[in-house]
Amino acid sequence: MVRIDSFLKVGRIVKRRPLARGLCDGGRVKVNGHIARAGKEIKVGDELEIRFGRKTVALQVLSLPESAVSKKAASEMYRIIREEKADPLDQAPQLIMEDEGN
Repeated sequence: MVRIDSFLKVGRIVKRRPLARGLCDGGRVKVNGHIARAGKEIKVGDELEIRFGRKTVALQVLSLPESAVSKKAASEMYRIIREEKADPLDQAPQLIMEDEGN
């Protein structure tokens, strides 16, 4: 088993481990549907969901690293299940103009 923050870094899903730790501790990472802290141990077959701003990526863990891996090997550690981008217009606050009776 491997810590989730380490997996995100070694798998090149995020660039730095402190960033991975921040995503986890900020409640932006779920493991099998449950919010996960950075120290959560993951295993092969787990499903991860990561929110990056307006983008959400869901992936399945296919293998765990023994140590640092090449770029090609990193991309083979997981399979992307889905990617979603929130519409920026849905996120913007809506202004409602009231008719003043003119």
